[in-house]
Amino acid sequence: MHRKRQIALWLLSPLLLQPLRASTKVLVTVVEQKSGRPVTGLKAEDFTVLDDKTPRQVESAEYTNAVLDVVLLLDTSLVGPMVQPVAEDLIAQLQPKEQMAVVSFHSSADLIQDFTSSQDLLRRAVRQVKYGNTPRVLDALYATVDGGFLNSTFRRVILLATAGLEGSSRVRESEIVHLARRNGVSIFVVYVVGYEKSMFEMLARQTGGASFSLKDTLTLAGNLSLGEKVKVEIKRPEKLFASVLPLE
Repeated sequence: MHRKRQIALWLLSPLLLQPLRASTKVLVTVVEQKSGRPVTGLKAEDFTVLDDKTPRQVESAEYTNAVLDVVLLLDTSLVGPMVQPVAEDLIAQLQPKEQMAVVSFHSSADLIQDFTSSQDLLRRAVRQVKYGNTPRVLDALYATVDGGFLNSTFRRVILLATAGLEGSSRVRESEIVHLARRNGVSIFVVYVVGYEKSMFEMLARQTGGASFSLKDTLTLAGNLSLGEKVKVEIKRPEKLFASVLPLE
């Protein structure tokens, strides 16, 4: 239970690095690969940003706190019941002024609770879900990124709580990443089994999120837009997970 609480606190208190002047901005999340704990104390010189293998100069790095609009995307497939305790723990970490919506998914995605700051309503929605059918994680993610934040005003975050299994989705990971970047959505994943670990890590890494198993904005020189293959590396010896979401 203690480990889940660490994960929840990090997911709902993401790291932001703010620019010093008008230039290209990216949101970066950095966590320890094993524990999922946030890495603090990073400076501009600790980062390497590659845009399709071309180095981009990092001018500044600063941490701030941001209010979130969160969609909890909850696995309600045949194997979904194992993640319900995780969902309730994530709800308990909702901060003042933040709102959360709950979307359940199996073979399709359904909104079961619209944005609210009431933890009681959110918990009630999670406890009343019905489980069944094969999980189609990618289809559910695409639908949520596309239409789940139409009236949101703060930083957009999807918390995907999943057993870790994927069925026969119609969309590809690259389509979700492209749409998430266009809509400014970060994807955080909490999964139980690791069959799709590489897919979850890629989705998180490319959208400024993070990926966790249960068993930061940078300022770059110039104002040129970043390509699809932008990558952030941390100049430290320990194993760290770094993800990036280009901002307008």
